[in-house]
Amino acid sequence: MTGTQQILFIQGGGTGAHDAWDQKLVDGLRRELGEAYEVRYPRMPDEDDPSHARWGPALRRELAELGDGAVVVGHSVGGTILVHALAEQPPECALAAIVLIAAPFVGDGGWPGSEFELPTDLGARLPRETPVHVFHGLADEIAPPLHADLYARVIPWAQVHRLPGRDHQLNNSMSDVAKVISPGKP
Repeated sequence: MTGTQQILFIQGGGTGAHDAWDQKLVDGLRRELGEAYEVRYPRMPDEDDPSHARWGPALRRELAELGDGAVVVGHSVGGTILVHALAEQPPECALAAIVLIAAPFVGDGGWPGSEFELPTDLGARLPRETPVHVFHGLADEIAPPLHADLYARVIPWAQVHRLPGRDHQLNNSMSDVAKVISPGKP
């Protein structure tokens, strides 16, 4: 698809997450954005037992295939691992945006977990010129909405989007996310 903007969507973790849960988010994003966007949706290895050790290399391969102006989107633990991988080794291309959806914050004030723990200088490791958007449903019962504020604390330029009445899957509506990716969309 030449002339299209690339979107790399990283799934969340858990049994069936790729096909049963996050496919709905990807389908919604494709519908909202239209044909001017190429939404790539790779299956992460061992989705039922996500780990930075297994997903990191797969993410780096996917990031290496992106061109300048691509947008990376991570849902749930996929967002946590994505931002961790970006902080560890930024891609060679210039990203248009980093979008985290219902991403648990692992570290001080958030969830414990040494493998997923985000660096305390996370913001300093991300490209300052790249907009970061953090979406969180206020009815999320899996990753508490407070986690969005924890991301904003370590990434000071991050824009937090708190969505009333929306759950961990944003009620399968990607309209708010699409508006950030394509500001001209109604």
